[in-house]
Amino acid sequence: MKIRLGRALLLLAAGISLSASLHSQVSQTATKERLKFVVIMTRHGVRSPTAKTDQLNQYSSQPWPVWSVPPGYLTEHGAKLMTLFGAYDRDVLVTQGLLAATGCEDVPRISILADSDQRTRETGRALADGLMPGCHVPVHALKEGDPDPLFHPVESNTFHPDKQLAAAAVAGRIGNNPAGLIEAYRPQLQALENVLSESASQGNSSASSPSPSTSLFAIPSSIAPGKGDHLVDLRSPLGTASTMVENLLLEYTEGMPTVGWDRVDATKLRELIQLHTANADLERRTSYIARVQSAPLLRGILSSMQQAVSHKPAASAIGKPEDSLLILVGHDTNLTNIAGALDLSWLIDGRRDDTPPGGALIFELWQKAETSRYAVRVYFTAQTLDQMRHATPLTAANPPDRVQLFIPGCSQADASCDWDAFDATLRHAMDIAR
Repeated sequence: MKIRLGRALLLLAAGISLSASLHSQVSQTATKERLKFVVIMTRHGVRSPTAKTDQLNQYSSQPWPVWSVPPGYLTEHGAKLMTLFGAYDRDVLVTQGLLAATGCEDVPRISILADSDQRTRETGRALADGLMPGCHVPVHALKEGDPDPLFHPVESNTFHPDKQLAAAAVAGRIGNNPAGLIEAYRPQLQALENVLSESASQGNSSASSPSPSTSLFAIPSSIAPGKGDHLVDLRSPLGTASTMVENLLLEYTEGMPTVGWDRVDATKLRELIQLHTANADLERRTSYIARVQSAPLLRGILSSMQQAVSHKPAASAIGKPEDSLLILVGHDTNLTNIAGALDLSWLIDGRRDDTPPGGALIFELWQKAETSRYAVRVYFTAQTLDQMRHATPLTAANPPDRVQLFIPGCSQADASCDWDAFDATLRHAMDIAR
């Protein structure tokens, strides 16, 4: 008993020590450098599925659940999660010396811009409520239904990309063999097929559910130039599976009592998420597609940071020259496009390169005390699956996952980028003609 108690006390002390260490690292950095400006590029919070359930039901033995909000809308639970994230962001930025601990004096130095969808606009408001409670930080957005060129450059006709080239770029990554994706991801596809077709009463041999009318493996595979705002039309079981896994992720993070007809827990979900990540890697991270789709956001981020460096208005900047914080609220497509353009990768909560609801890329601009030169540090942050499921308050002792990213061709041994190198790297990534 004494041994168990001693071990418990040791683990508790280790947890307290880790929390203190994180704050100590921030404080030590602040003595050598001063945080001047932060850009948070975030995905919206937990939403209802956008795919039509009648189309997905043909692949499952039981119908997909009905949600309490219209398709694609931020849920009440999703808004709560983003408010929690906003409150945690403030704690971090206060510790880093960028924001005051109390009051509304920082409001004039904060800009929040959201895409025009309900889920992005309401996410911006939830973040603002957590970040600056009672301060009424405005959230700027186009009216719903108007595609914002910043987040949707192709749909808004900002760019007219070469869709033949986009299809060739993806084809070149899969040996021009979309059917080969079935074998490449057969274990994960089979695991999803089992979830879709298993009996609701597992272990009861007398109970059975009707078989799905269509198997995932029966979906034909093809690749062609895209239509409308899609640069490439990649059809395969992987694409349909990606949509379904995203829906299972939303069920889990929404806190639904049962997920995947009570056949999916956190471990199974992490396995299945590989299907969504793999499909996103091809359709969004492929270099040409990523650069086309992310160019306006990268230009806006770079110009906004340039304003903080020069203290002068910059063309294409988002927000005001005096801003200290810029929050952009978009979609997982925006995050994966930027990651593809800059060759970024991360591992959080047992998931590689996943972009869950509320996940965000953070760009920090630091000024070095000794030389007055600027450096940039980039992070990816997201709540864990269980933090989202249970709406766990985020604190220094129970923080969201946050990992520092390495930018190839820019980052140094400490993963920071000298400002000039960062500027050159983003300009290179925005060169769509390459």
